[in-house]
Amino acid sequence: MSEQPLSGTAPVDPPFFHEASGTVRFWVLIDGQPMGASISRDILRYRFRPGAQGDDPMEIYAQYADQLEAAVRRRVAQGSIEPVMLREFDLPRG
Repeated sequence: MSEQPLSGTAPVDPPFFHEASGTVRFWVLIDGQPMGASISRDILRYRFRPGAQGDDPMEIYAQYADQLEAAVRRRVAQGSIEPVMLREFDLPRG
């Protein structure tokens, strides 16, 4: 179920894990418009839980969603277009 949008903004679908690509896909509202983004399971684990095995990428995403959304905003401010694929060096050191 999608979140209800704020007045004048587009709805944002909930994040999900895309098994075929091994990525968490999510959206960030920027200027009232949803911007699609993704991050790989491997980068989530490497950056936020090094050495862990079998961690659920959605749990890691939920714990660090604010940092991931901030990284998307930085990339868009630097000129990235949709979809924004977060890379290791887009994220702060764990």
